[in-house]
Order: sequence, then C-alpha cells, then structure tokens
Amino acid sequence: MQDAGAPRPLSPPPPGRLRAWLNSWLFQLRGPEPGEVLLVMRRVFIVPTRPGMAFTGLLLIMLIGSINYTLGLGFALTFFTGACAVADMVMTARNLAMLRLAPGRAQPVFSGQEAQFELQVHNGTARSRYGVWLGFQHDGEPRQALDVPAGGSAALVLAAPTEGRGWLAAPRVRLVTRFPLGLFRAWAYWEPDLRVLVYPAPENNAPPLPVSGAASEDGHGQVGLDNFAGIRSYQPGDPMRHLAWRQIARHDPALGGQLSTKHFEGGAVAEMVLDFALLPYTLDLELRLSRMARWVLEAEQRALPYGFRLGHHDLPPALGDAHRSACLRALALYGQEAYA
Repeated sequence: MQDAGAPRPLSPPPPGRLRAWLNSWLFQLRGPEPGEVLLVMRRVFIVPTRPGMAFTGLLLIMLIGSINYTLGLGFALTFFTGACAVADMVMTARNLAMLRLAPGRAQPVFSGQEAQFELQVHNGTARSRYGVWLGFQHDGEPRQALDVPAGGSAALVLAAPTEGRGWLAAPRVRLVTRFPLGLFRAWAYWEPDLRVLVYPAPENNAPPLPVSGAASEDGHGQVGLDNFAGIRSYQPGDPMRHLAWRQIARHDPALGGQLSTKHFEGGAVAEMVLDFALLPYTLDLELRLSRMARWVLEAEQRALPYGFRLGHHDLPPALGDAHRSACLRALALYGQEAYA
C-alpha cells in the first residue's frame, strides 16, 4: 500500500492541453490575430521533402565513394552540390519570411453556400516571392498559389463551407512554399481575425407573403390590390410593376416616351409586416427563420414595402439593400445577439 504522505508521481498532461501548449509555443498559434501580421523567421518552419531526402542520400553515396576511392573531384562535386542544397534551404525559408498578411473582405452568404474570405499578402522587401501556396489547414494541402512581386501585393479568395446561421470565423490558414528547387518544404500558420455573417437558408416552396402583418395558422396569406381606377402619368416612387406597358408602347419615341402607371383607389398595396411571432409555433425554429428569410427576399424582388418584427427588432415598412440587410442580419443572429 502506498504511503499517504509519499509524493504522488507526476501525471502527464492531457493530450488536448499538450497540443494547445505546442500550438502556442512552437507554432505561435494564439487565436485570431487582428490587423496585419508579419511572418518573422521564428514563425517559418522547414523540413526536407521526399526529393530532398533522396538528394541527401545521393550526397552520402557520393561522399562515401569519394572517401573510398580518394577522388578529389568527387569531394569537390559533393561539397558543391551540398552547398547548393543549403542555399536552397535558406532561399525556401526566406520565400515566406517577412511577408505581411492582412484580412480582406467577407460578404454575407446564405447557409449552405460557400463563405468567401479575401486574404491579402504584402511584400515590402526587395525580393520577389514565387510559388506561395495558401489554403485552410483543415482542407489538407493548399490548392491556390500566388506570386508576390518585390514591393507589391497580391490577394486571393479562400472558400469554406457553411452549415448553419450566425457568424463564421475564418479557419486557420497555412502558407506553404517549395521554391526554388523543391528540396525543402517551408510553411507557416496564420489565423486571421476575419468572419462572415451567414444568413438562414431561404425556405424552398414557402407559403405566399402574409397580408397586413397577419399570417394564417398554416403561414399562408395574400397580398392584394384595390380597385383599378385608371391610368395617370408616372410619378417618382411609383412601383415598377404598376407601369402601364401597353400605353407606354403606343407613345411615339420621338416625343420622349412618356411613362404611365396604373392607379388604384385607396393605394395600391396593402400594408405588409413580416412578424415572426405570428408564425405557427409547431414549426421548427430554423424553419421559421428560413421562411422569414424567403419572405424578405420575395418582398424585395416584388418591390413590396414590408415591415419586420423579430424579438426586439421592429422595423417600419421599407425597401432597399439597407433594410434587407438589417432584416437578414436579425434573422442570422436571432438568439445569438450576445455574440454579435
């Protein structure tokens, strides 16, 4: 039986904690890095490639043969090719070192689409950089390459799949190069402080738009027009769908092509409010959010001013990109406002 007063043997750290420590100390991975990041030589790692290992074996054979047969030219050739390999190792590492990395733009997407992350690479040195491959770490080997001229910049876009709504942070980026001879492989890691907003996927075959902010029990509704009252001249602000195309076609183009619109008594379109609280509670939450997203897109496509109510968001009827973005953002972050 072990003595209670005896010191306990030190237990090894959990694998997760050990890996986190290695990522932080060895690979300099400490989470998203805001702003521009400089790849100092400390962050560049290098190992021989398979051709490099074969080349090393060839050098050993040449060295042994030169020693065995006392070949002066053999020693010269061996040392010269070895020096070329060392030079290649230095140039491969310097092909990544001192590059400046900066996040670009990331436009919102709908769930199920690929998020597009723009990344920018700046080269402030007098050496051009060739064959720099970039890709997300979880995708395996990078598949996109770029060349960065001396004193210049280059940009590329990396795509990542989306599976749910809300904010999606850019995955960790890996930069790889084998320039110039391919005997060594240098790489570095970068985690940009970049994220994209993912909207709910619009529902397929969604019910029609609701009327006056009220949806029926099954989520159906109709948007109607009042009685037709005649034709009048076009006025700024009239919906494009009310243009009287037959009357416009009859006008002589030489007279300026006068525009006419159809007039309806009492206003053309009933007030429409997309109210999340009026959707059936029997529906799944994500399905209700998807239905609201579909209605927002349909109302914008049909140029129907619409209000929007979701939680503490109560937007008056409006149209346009700003109104659309505000509604879709509220849907994407519903229940996640604390992390917005």
